[in-house]
Amino acid sequence: MHKSWESGCAEAARLLAGARKALALTGAGISVPSGIPDFRSPGGLWTRFDPMRVATAQALRNNPVAVWEFMAAAMDLFGQARPNPAHAALAGLERRGLLAGVVTQNIDGLHQAAGSRRVVEYHGSAERYSCTGCGLSLDRAAMPGLLARGVPPRCPECGRPVRPDVVFFGEGIPVEAVEETEELLAGADLALIVGTSGEVAPANAIPLRVARTGGAVVEINLGPTAFGDLADVRLDAPAEVVLPRILELLPD
Repeated sequence: MHKSWESGCAEAARLLAGARKALALTGAGISVPSGIPDFRSPGGLWTRFDPMRVATAQALRNNPVAVWEFMAAAMDLFGQARPNPAHAALAGLERRGLLAGVVTQNIDGLHQAAGSRRVVEYHGSAERYSCTGCGLSLDRAAMPGLLARGVPPRCPECGRPVRPDVVFFGEGIPVEAVEETEELLAGADLALIVGTSGEVAPANAIPLRVARTGGAVVEINLGPTAFGDLADVRLDAPAEVVLPRILELLPD
């Protein structure tokens, strides 16, 4: 543990211990140590695929082959990833009753794999797929077999195209995710920001809403972000290092 991080971890632990209701907002940065590069960073999926060609609602309708080439690469990447200590620490905070839930912009399913129970997947999940016709739900394990029969994959019940349950550019946040986020925000007096630059709306408004009602904000990010000086405590440090330390510093 870097000496300069210790006091920040202690203050973050103090704020968490004193909060009535805390929620976390996570982004791509929390999954980088698990082997999933930020889509926009070197080695990320957007260096291999043009998001406007493979991740828009229009592409899903007009260019399904390109969309599914991208999804196959994403599924392969996510399938090899495992939760890291940052994911585990958030699950530990929830088990101790110190975190009401996690709102994540990630689609990799690693929070659930780490043991987090209440996870709002703001941008959907690459673990789930659904038929555009009859609405049949399918999991990721079903996709290789369907893709082997052709692209786009077809529903085994009605034969209509299947789509990933992720939010593409040009699509709205699912109503269920918005409603559950509002439930978590109701009465929240601490927002924990982990691994997100704060550049993507509307998720970036979540910590601001907590701060506007007098709540505290703890930010754990590497490098500058769009949150500016919003945080009461800001740790420019690896989440997989400092989050477990914060958990250790909490009183029993």
